[in-house]
Amino acid sequence: MKIARDTPLAEITLRKYEKPGNLNERELVKKLCLAIGLLQPGDSRDVIVDVLHVLLRHRKRKKFLSCSEIEKKVMQNRKQHRLQMLGIASSNIRRQLKRLKELFIIEKTRNKYRITEFLPLLETYDTKIEKFLLLSIQQRVREYFAKADETF
Repeated sequence: MKIARDTPLAEITLRKYEKPGNLNERELVKKLCLAIGLLQPGDSRDVIVDVLHVLLRHRKRKKFLSCSEIEKKVMQNRKQHRLQMLGIASSNIRRQLKRLKELFIIEKTRNKYRITEFLPLLETYDTKIEKFLLLSIQQRVREYFAKADETF
């Protein structure tokens, strides 16, 4: 007997918000995380925003960061913005790094992290997310629509 799995091979959530205006750095990163489904609207556990913010700030310097360095900088970032120290456990930071890695926004090399190839985020979106991840998801969904039409 064959057991079907309902675990997706890949997934992405996209949300449309107002145009980015006069947002501070952290608010801009938060809207970006909301727009690509890394953060849920109204979610108080937003440490992923700080993780991405830290990595983005070090992109221009072309600096790789270890997990422990990211943890320290996330804590500093949250203190600077007067936020509660929620979700800053090292296991949670690693989980957030994994989520960013699965979306091709960051990469890990020799146990250190960076924004993918230190590229601009728009370039990463165009080449990795839109043309690779999103296209493959759309093609598979089309296959399900075609099979449903064939079946019914």
